[in-house]
Amino acid sequence: MKLHFLSAAPRWIAGTMLPLLLATCSQPAHQAPAGSKQSALLEPEIKIINYPAVSCEQIWQLNDDNSLQSPLYWMRAMDCATRLSAAEARAEARQWPAENWQNTLKQGLLLNNGNVTPVERRQYMTRIDGFLFDYPAPVRPLLQLWRDNQMAELQLSQERTRYAHLQETSDGQLDALREHQRQLTRELADTRRKLENLTDIERQLSSRKSADVSDSGQHGNGKTPAAGTTDSTEDVNP
Repeated sequence: MKLHFLSAAPRWIAGTMLPLLLATCSQPAHQAPAGSKQSALLEPEIKIINYPAVSCEQIWQLNDDNSLQSPLYWMRAMDCATRLSAAEARAEARQWPAENWQNTLKQGLLLNNGNVTPVERRQYMTRIDGFLFDYPAPVRPLLQLWRDNQMAELQLSQERTRYAHLQETSDGQLDALREHQRQLTRELADTRRKLENLTDIERQLSSRKSADVSDSGQHGNGKTPAAGTTDSTEDVNP
């Protein structure tokens, strides 16, 4: 019944729908606006730079916004800074006075490898923190990691200085103890020598006393008559 009904549909419906279907199929699926080609020509061309391939001599000279806002650029700058000697890093850092955030950051990256003192490290970190709100958002995570490393270096320097002071104090105390020990050793040697001298004196005195006692005994047992005996004999014989 259904097939019979469709076959009985008026032919004018098919004649009306067929041109519409053909027109729909022939029309492009997407028709660009009239001004789209002109607007595409006006869009700026974005150049993608392979920063790891940029030479270290050229990396410091890149000052366009695309480079300065790219973390890859600053990673390459950090890598190039480590390849310089201390003297070269300091010389390059003088080429970038701390007038803006990008120069200040370049200067800090270079001085980090310039064999700086803790005082110099604190100074350029203070300059970098002075532009805290100027750093682009894409660069901030990398900058934070680098800054944490700088703070760790400062803390390590403080611990080394503290350890050096403790070592110096400990060495001084050990030297004082050694000197005191040497003084006690000398005093002990003097005391022993005095005791040995006293022992010798006592031995000599004991020897003399024994000799005196022996001499006194010999005189008391001799054959020479005593004075009292002679007197008594004279009294008996007139």
